[in-house]
Amino acid sequence: MNNEFVIKVSLLFLAALGFSILINRIFLKFSKNLGIRNIDDKVIRWNTTSKPAFGGISFFIVFLLVLTVGPYLFNGFLLASNLKLIGILIACAVGFLIGLTDDAYNTNPAFKSIGQALCAIILITTGNSIDVFDINWINYIFTFIWVVGLMNSINMLDNMDGVTTIASISSLVAMLLVLVIFQEFQTFYFILIIGLIGALLGFLFFNWNPSKMYMGDTGSQFLGISLAALSINILWNYTDQGTVESKQFLLPLLAFLVPISDTTTVVINRLSRGTSPFVGGKDHTTHHLSYLGFSDQSVALIVLGIGLISNVILLIALTIEKWSHLFTILFSIYAILILVSLFLVTKPHLFGKRHDAKERSIKKTA
Repeated sequence: MNNEFVIKVSLLFLAALGFSILINRIFLKFSKNLGIRNIDDKVIRWNTTSKPAFGGISFFIVFLLVLTVGPYLFNGFLLASNLKLIGILIACAVGFLIGLTDDAYNTNPAFKSIGQALCAIILITTGNSIDVFDINWINYIFTFIWVVGLMNSINMLDNMDGVTTIASISSLVAMLLVLVIFQEFQTFYFILIIGLIGALLGFLFFNWNPSKMYMGDTGSQFLGISLAALSINILWNYTDQGTVESKQFLLPLLAFLVPISDTTTVVINRLSRGTSPFVGGKDHTTHHLSYLGFSDQSVALIVLGIGLISNVILLIALTIEKWSHLFTILFSIYAILILVSLFLVTKPHLFGKRHDAKERSIKKTA
């Protein structure tokens, strides 16, 4: 990686960061009703204050900026001749439009589900599918589940200031580590990740508690499909000498440990209560951390801490040349410990009356 390339990447990152701050500041200044959430809507949010949901628009603008500037800054960055990249672009555009429509019209959940399925089909038909099993149709089904599941997971996690933004940055950094280890710098994926991290950091300035704006479904759906597409090509289809299937499963698990743990916990708890997993509620792991007495900022920092530790462990996994079942067990134990810990946080009876009292007091004011 020469000095000229470092300068170009730095300029792209600073441009993405600057544009993100500028765009969101402009939206915030001129927002009246467009994009405002919690005004007579049915969306259950942690913060009941009405705020504009413009973050996702800034993500997509920066995304398009990277696609426009990339070919002029970096050699080999050819979008038109690569079917896989075209598929990612189209799927991300569809995800963005799904979220934008939902933010504008509060659409039926079935509409969002159909749109998510379409995103998965676009990725599969353009060669962006998980390659783990020997039978292609099993890979396609697994890809479909991963894409739709991750889009819903990111959407569900967007329930508290800064949480989804930080979790998404953490996942992007994890994928960036893989590219750095393999020295795949001058690729579409590397440049896009740099741009998205810049866009998210710029948005985090406005999304940190107390936030000034939300990313909305526009942001969560766009991030969901973007992260899904990138993770398929960088994490799931990660290959080196001696790669085994267990390592292919562990890398995405470590990179998305917080959203996977939260979604798994919510689904289990809601099904055990006989309620739908797809109906909003204040029963996420992040909510229960608040019920325990943590401030919203502290909850975001906990998510950041889990992300940092997970990325360090992922980096260690990447540097292991001869993978064995022992490593699979050790890294799986860490992931299971995080998942179980976050699951137990949602069990009030384990923490006494303080947890119950805190939960009741917050729900009364919500």
